[in-house]
Amino acid sequence: MQKPKLSFWQIWNMSFGFLGIQFGFALQNANVSRIFQSLGADVDDIPILWVAAPATGLIVQPIIGYLSDRTWSPKWGRRRPFFLIGAILSSIALVIMPNSPTWMIAAGMLWVLDASINVSMEPFRAFVGDNLPDEQRTKGFAMQSFFIGTGAVVASALPWMMTNWFGLSNEPAPGEQIPSNVYWSFYIGAIVFLVAVLWTVFKSFEYSPKELEKFEDTEVKEFKPELDPAASESMFKRQMMVGAGLFIIGALLSVWLNSQDLPKDLYIFSIGIAIAGIIAFISGFMQSSAKSKNAFTTIVNDFQLMPSTMKQLASVQFFSWFALFAMWIYTTSAVTSHIYGTSDTTSKLYNDAADNVGWWFGVYNGVAALAAFLIPVLARKTSRKFTHMLCLSLGGVGLISIYFIEDPVWMNLSMVGVGFAWSSILSIPYAILSGSLPSNKMGYYMGVFNFFIVIPQLVAAALLGTLIGYFFDKESIYALIIGGISMIIAGLLTLRVKDTQAVSV
Repeated sequence: MQKPKLSFWQIWNMSFGFLGIQFGFALQNANVSRIFQSLGADVDDIPILWVAAPATGLIVQPIIGYLSDRTWSPKWGRRRPFFLIGAILSSIALVIMPNSPTWMIAAGMLWVLDASINVSMEPFRAFVGDNLPDEQRTKGFAMQSFFIGTGAVVASALPWMMTNWFGLSNEPAPGEQIPSNVYWSFYIGAIVFLVAVLWTVFKSFEYSPKELEKFEDTEVKEFKPELDPAASESMFKRQMMVGAGLFIIGALLSVWLNSQDLPKDLYIFSIGIAIAGIIAFISGFMQSSAKSKNAFTTIVNDFQLMPSTMKQLASVQFFSWFALFAMWIYTTSAVTSHIYGTSDTTSKLYNDAADNVGWWFGVYNGVAALAAFLIPVLARKTSRKFTHMLCLSLGGVGLISIYFIEDPVWMNLSMVGVGFAWSSILSIPYAILSGSLPSNKMGYYMGVFNFFIVIPQLVAAALLGTLIGYFFDKESIYALIIGGISMIIAGLLTLRVKDTQAVSV
């Protein structure tokens, strides 16, 4: 059996929920740093406050992917229950976030919000792989990019729209710390998130596990199921040795950092290494004790046995998302200080500039929505690898160009390049990856693939604050330059990726 091609409107319905997901994600990205600063957080501390969000994704997405692969209800399917649960939790978090009384509580709500978004978002990636044949997957992920861009256009610019179209103030009222335009943007975002996901839940279908098994027989996958790690004694011994070594390195590095006068952000590296060591050691120990049939060891083992295409895409994702995280964290402070010349969060000039950042984030998301229709065409005429390289290069140049801007109007042109990169990042890597994965591990590996989104974010959170503080006199604009260079590197690394379904676009 071969999966039948779906109509435009079927692909539309199954992707519509991403409109809501990205609405919440864009509000978070464009406004959380502003909320932190408004509640009294120092600009040097903002990167570390973002750590909880990607760290949560590192844990949540593989687990949700693993669980959704093993979930089936004749009425609700396997992915849609997770869409709905995540949407409900995210909507609640969006309402609470701007009402946080302190920046510490806001940081906690960022953790809750990001975890909830991940519960909804991860199964959506596998949803495309489940329902579409190989030749339609680039189109399916591009449709997701369209809704991501469309939702983020409105969400990113919503504070600006609340002020300029509806007359809400962009300055805090007496006794308040957050402007009313930010409050209402988050309330609207909560409603849109829930309604959009409900649309996909009730308007889409899913194949049963038995049907997917029949489809699987007709598809060529790179993953080799005979490589069963549960029977591999050498693997769990290696895990124990590597795990012990990583833990020792992380512990020694933590002790050394404690003896030096260095920023606390760097503990992310040492603690991260130590935790990775503990995870590897426990996985190896459990398998040596014949306790291998569980989600934990499966996640650790399959991380080692991932297809070569996924390994090659890992480096591309690392540099791409490092750049994006640098942009999300630092664009507000970079633009307000470098272009507008202010860092006073209570001033009208600062808040006007911060609103404009939301508008410009809307511009790049709008470009991404339009680019979603162009990318499949360009990929078909050239290749997916070349298309991704080109789009990432445009994004890198766009970020670097911000350093040279004096008239804010030129920010719109910089964001055009970022928009092409964003649209490609949201579609092409997943289209390439899904062609190398079996259906019974689609959700799981899409979750593991999130590691290469989260790890660069953790590195950015740990490293950028130190780099900017020590080498660039806290000038945030240099974080955007570093991000631009990183994105160009990601584009070049794309050329070495093995695309097993290169002509199926």
